[in-house]
Amino acid sequence: MQISMLIYPNFTALDLFGPLQIWTMLPDAKIELVAKELGPLPTDTPASLMPTHTYETASKSPDILFAPGGTEGTFAIMEDRATLDYLADTGARSGWITSVCTGALVMGAAGLLKGYQATTHWAALDQLKNFGATPVKERWVIDRNRASGGGVTAGIDFGLAITAEIAGEEAARMAQLAVEYNPHPPYNSGHPDVATPETVTAVLDHFAETTARLATTEKT
Repeated sequence: MQISMLIYPNFTALDLFGPLQIWTMLPDAKIELVAKELGPLPTDTPASLMPTHTYETASKSPDILFAPGGTEGTFAIMEDRATLDYLADTGARSGWITSVCTGALVMGAAGLLKGYQATTHWAALDQLKNFGATPVKERWVIDRNRASGGGVTAGIDFGLAITAEIAGEEAARMAQLAVEYNPHPPYNSGHPDVATPETVTAVLDHFAETTARLATTEKT
C-alpha cells in the first residue's frame, strides 16, 4: 500500500496528521512525505516536518495521493507549476486522489477534480466550483476514486472512511479504537450549522482576507 502525501511550507499540520496516523495502521502501508525539495518545512504551528521524498524520487503510481490544506501556504502552492505538474502527472496513475480541507483546492488547481463531487473547509466550499467540482456539504465525500475531507479535524473521519474502502470496515473500526477516537467536545460549535451566529461571524471575520482571496481565484 503505497501512499504519497504532499507537504509544503506552512500547510495545516492536522490536515496531514489525522489521516497519516490512521493510514499508518493499514496493512503493509508505505508512506512517503513528498515535497518540492528536501529539508525541514514549517507548518502552521511551531512544529516543522521533514519530507522523505521529492517530486522526482516519490512513487510514480501510488495507491493513494493526498494533499493537505492551509491558508497562505496553500495559495502559494496553488500557483507553483512544479507542484501542480507533479500532482497532475502522479494523479493520472494513482489509485485514489485525496485531500483534506483546502487541499481539495490544490487538487482542483492541478485539474484533478473536474466532474467530481468534493468537499473542503466550510468557508471555502463554494470555491470548488472554480475547478469544475461539485461542492458537497459533508464531513467527507467519496466520488469514484476521488475522496475529500472537510476542515482540518475531518481528516480523521476521512482517513477512517478510506481505510474501510481499502481494507474493510473492521479494519477501520480497529483503527478508530486503537487511537481512541471517541470525540466528546466541550462545545457544540464545530460547524456553522450548529455554532452560534456570533461565533460564526467572529470566525468569518478572522478568515475574511482568506475568503476574499479565494473568491478571486482564477477559474480553470
